[in-house]
Amino acid sequence: MASIQKRGENSWLLVVEAGYSPDGKRIKRTRTIRITDKLTPKKTKDFLELELAKFKMEVEAGEYIAPEKMTFAAFVEEWRTKYAVKEIGPKTVDIYLRHLKNRILPVFGHMRLDQVKPFHIVKFISELSDEGSRQDGSAGRLSPGTVRYIHRVLNNVLSRAEEWKLIKKNPAASVKKPKETYNDIDVYDENDIAALFEALEKEPIQWRMLITLAITTGLRRGELVGLEWSHVDLDHGIIEVKQSISTQINGEPIITEPKTKKSKRKISLPDDLIDQLKEYYLYARKVRLQMGDKWAGENHFFVFCNPDGKPFHPETPYLHFRRFLKKNGLRYIRFHALRHTSATWLISQGVHAKVISERLGHASITTTMNVYGHALQTADKEAANKFNSIIPMKNKKA
Repeated sequence: MASIQKRGENSWLLVVEAGYSPDGKRIKRTRTIRITDKLTPKKTKDFLELELAKFKMEVEAGEYIAPEKMTFAAFVEEWRTKYAVKEIGPKTVDIYLRHLKNRILPVFGHMRLDQVKPFHIVKFISELSDEGSRQDGSAGRLSPGTVRYIHRVLNNVLSRAEEWKLIKKNPAASVKKPKETYNDIDVYDENDIAALFEALEKEPIQWRMLITLAITTGLRRGELVGLEWSHVDLDHGIIEVKQSISTQINGEPIITEPKTKKSKRKISLPDDLIDQLKEYYLYARKVRLQMGDKWAGENHFFVFCNPDGKPFHPETPYLHFRRFLKKNGLRYIRFHALRHTSATWLISQGVHAKVISERLGHASITTTMNVYGHALQTADKEAANKFNSIIPMKNKKA
């Protein structure tokens, strides 16, 4: 049985019965509906009946979430099963859940969902930025980037609570985001790059191509391990970024499409690299042929993979690169810094920031300007000095 009850001037109570409790009492589920738009009586009636029908289906399907006395911790579990695992990538879900477990739930878990207020969040964010807020035993503080990420997780959870009408307003939405900062990026300069390529000459072709592509294309690590030969146009020298592998579950790669339209892109290759890639392609086909029935790549033919055809684990490039640098006595930078090296090298060569932004797959040129602001400023100074040759010099005083 279901009914609609008028409560206030613009509010109605939806009531759906859901059987009987063990002591014989009727179980009732309720939901308040508010209508702020001016509707005709007929449109109001039609709208309420539609909402009642949807609410009844939700209750009967066992998907109803009772808001009364629901704690933040209880809602996080609902958020995880009904939203996170379906809408967010596996690796991102793992990161979100880690921040929830280590940082957010110890503070908000016991609170009733509707009692979390903006001031609680302001205080929480402020304390995350205090000295001694790290959990690794050091006396330092969390980086601004980590604090922003934790705020993003909290905002995501509470946004779903608002969307599902469990709270009137997301309290995190009115809290100012922690200030975003961009640290100086540790990259290779021209001499470092020359030493790197000299050392690569002694490496097997697979690793030589992996690191060379990382520098010359700026591909992310997940994009590199997810790259297939069908995405490489060797005739025209173009790579199409169509997928990424950011994690594995039970040894199986999780292949996902790029998160944004900008990430799904085409990147031109240097002419001098195309012949090397053609040589590497012939090598890869030979390895695949030799594996015969042991080939485990199925219908995939990854550019960078294990001998059996399975793609590298996303951590593999990083681990190999670290060993490679140590073996050759090269200055250590993170594997991801090869992407930054690619960008800063192009900036130093006068390539427009918009072109660099598109090669990197940034959501907007603003991201590129913020991340590589220092390098762009240096390039701008060099550009300004080009005018020295046309500016008349002042007469020197005797």
